[in-house]
Amino acid sequence: MPVRSLSFQALALSLLAFVCILIPRTASAVEIQRFTTPGGINVWLVEENTVPLITMNFAWRGGATQDPGGKAGVASFLTVMMDEGAGDMDSRAFQEREEALAMRMSFNAGRDTLYGEFRTLVETRDESFEMLRLAINEARFDEAAFARMREQILTGLRDSENDPQTILGRAWGEAVFSNHPYGRPVDGTVDTVSEITIGDLRDYRARIFARDNLVIGVVGAIDQKTLAGLVDEVFGGLPLNAQLTKIPDAIIPDKPFLRTAELDVPQTVIQFGRPGLLRDDADFIPAYVLNYILGGGSFSSRLYEEVREKRGLAYSVYSYLYPLDHAGLFVGGLATRAERAQEAIDIVRSEITRMAKDGPTEEELASAKAYLKGSYALRFDTGDKIADQLVQIQLENLGYDYFDKRNAMIEAVTMEDLKRAAKRLLDGGDVFVIAVGRPTIKTDG
Repeated sequence: MPVRSLSFQALALSLLAFVCILIPRTASAVEIQRFTTPGGINVWLVEENTVPLITMNFAWRGGATQDPGGKAGVASFLTVMMDEGAGDMDSRAFQEREEALAMRMSFNAGRDTLYGEFRTLVETRDESFEMLRLAINEARFDEAAFARMREQILTGLRDSENDPQTILGRAWGEAVFSNHPYGRPVDGTVDTVSEITIGDLRDYRARIFARDNLVIGVVGAIDQKTLAGLVDEVFGGLPLNAQLTKIPDAIIPDKPFLRTAELDVPQTVIQFGRPGLLRDDADFIPAYVLNYILGGGSFSSRLYEEVREKRGLAYSVYSYLYPLDHAGLFVGGLATRAERAQEAIDIVRSEITRMAKDGPTEEELASAKAYLKGSYALRFDTGDKIADQLVQIQLENLGYDYFDKRNAMIEAVTMEDLKRAAKRLLDGGDVFVIAVGRPTIKTDG
């Protein structure tokens, strides 16, 4: 059997075993080892020696907000170039070596953060970490690879120009965020990506890849001392301080609006929302519980009951809290037939208004608490999920003991808390609405 097949088989079996072992684990059973490497890099580790596998997630604060003016998509473009050759290996040689080692690395850009994920078997640990070091510190950005990947990106962007969700996202960004960096598409546009150069990628990496804006979460068969040495090898050569452009807080519209974008498709796609709360707001947890009752609870939410179950207006309807570093939003969406778009929007507005005025029932509160506490363990049933949680709670400054406190915070939410959160989050029931398709609705612009 070829080496590649053997490697993939070994990784697959290890991943399966890792999942099986972690299934019974709960948040309170996660023991986090926090330490600083000799090179001054902070690391959070959950040591799990049962399976010979290591999972490391990491992130740099910055993300797409740090794209240069007029060149939206630089951060996203950079992420697809990270394994297109590094050190003395071109793109093909680098990727073949990744496969032979049965390792995985991937990168993606968000609005505020650039993320990385890394997986390796213990038996190929040192070589795999070296591959990661090369990708982060010595990516080649060869002309041929750059041109090939840019054409792939541009092809995807052109293909998405008639995609309802893409059109909706861009219209939403322009309407809600205006000229703020959040209003730019993370992946860029055909025009902006066409202007990106190799120099832009190198400059972004030089400014953002640093040690002071880096967070790391690791799960697997490795001890502190060994991990510290490997982390310093991978990240220790980066600059100490990132050169981040200061991003102002976004000014969210304070008045509702309803706008459409015409597209000849069978269904109308709708997104609605209004100003929300930042993650560190004292009312965020009550608002989180409130949103579960309103639209975040899938089959049990009020919006699902009213929009789908009673009227059959949409296959699904949802809402969620969307806290960014410089803005907080309450957002939701659905898709429905064009001739029923106005009816669906009216029902959503009505339910939001009702929740803002009356709040939930005691039964709804008890049910929400039970589900949110019971389902929390599902975030810890794989090494990947635990590593992701380790990174997220660092990015959100929730504290290392958040795993232990979180369910108690949910349980502590009272009806008074929910009514206060409802007034702040939903007061008046006025929402922004963007509809893409052929809706027969009256707009205000």
